[in-house]
Amino acid sequence: MKSAQIPSPNEPLTIIESENPKPQGNQVLLKVKSEGVCHSDLHLWEGGYDLGDGKFLKVTDRGVKYPITPGHEIVGTIEEIGDNVSNVSVGDDVLVFPWMGCGECPACKVGDENLCDTPKSMGLFQNGGYSDYTLIPDSKYLAKLDGVDPDAATSLACSGLTAYNSVKKANVNSPEFLVIIGAGGLGLMAIQIAKAITKAKIICVDNDDKKFDTAKKMGADYVINTNVTGSISSGIGSPTDKIISICNGKGADSVIDFVNAPQTVKVALGILRKRGNLILVGLFGGSLEISLVTIPLKSITIQGAYTGNFDDMVELLDLARKGVINPVISKRYSLDEVNTALEDLKARKIIGRAVINP
Repeated sequence: MKSAQIPSPNEPLTIIESENPKPQGNQVLLKVKSEGVCHSDLHLWEGGYDLGDGKFLKVTDRGVKYPITPGHEIVGTIEEIGDNVSNVSVGDDVLVFPWMGCGECPACKVGDENLCDTPKSMGLFQNGGYSDYTLIPDSKYLAKLDGVDPDAATSLACSGLTAYNSVKKANVNSPEFLVIIGAGGLGLMAIQIAKAITKAKIICVDNDDKKFDTAKKMGADYVINTNVTGSISSGIGSPTDKIISICNGKGADSVIDFVNAPQTVKVALGILRKRGNLILVGLFGGSLEISLVTIPLKSITIQGAYTGNFDDMVELLDLARKGVINPVISKRYSLDEVNTALEDLKARKIIGRAVINP
């Protein structure tokens, strides 16, 4: 089989060839049809995350070992199955749930393997989908596509899953206001999902006007442009002031920040109403000083969201099958173009999502 590997942080991916593995027991050999290109792949490529104040969290400190084949948004056709597999068959088109856990920790025991204490996620802690074939450890992590477009389905394993989990955590209904910061692949998916499963008015915030037409098509009721790399004041006519005005002068009921940089979190805290709910999702990184007394005085809830569980993914597939959500795929690359794909993502040249078709 042919795979693209990261030799070590910040080095170009290299193509290697090896024998196809033979599935045993519950294992499944998958012929990869489509693999999503995700920002998490960038962090893996760069070697970690910016914690702010000059601190850097290395992925190797989390248990990642190089060289590694990235890719956790995997759709493929079952090529071969182990002797114990009965829930899927050779020839089935499937989506892989990549957030595999140990099976023993408290999170795993209640079905939340994505929050495992010692994760075994594909494309991070074991080889993933930047390959023409990949070995799935257990068939229980596979969900049949049953008509969902393979390219579109890739994002449901990560960005769509994360967006779905985030919107559910936002817990908003009419006549409440939901602000979504970031109109990239995650943000656009969250707009569609929020439109489908809530009655909230949706305000999309980004610093790129080019994304707003798509955001409106996905269901955003309002769009606000703000320079998230600079400061944002609360004066009359400022983006913050406009958002609060839209929210009947009270502020937003919930904010989902798909960027999660110091500047965007400042925006989020500045527009939350009393009893507001802030969900932090993005891994842009950095650190932030906040006025602690405002948190209890306004009774604000701040929480993180990290992907979702297998049942969430199955629910998402059903929404896609019904046409309720339609992931935006803007670029496609061959396996030999993986370095270009990651460079394009880093340079923000991709609207929505990109995929690799091995």
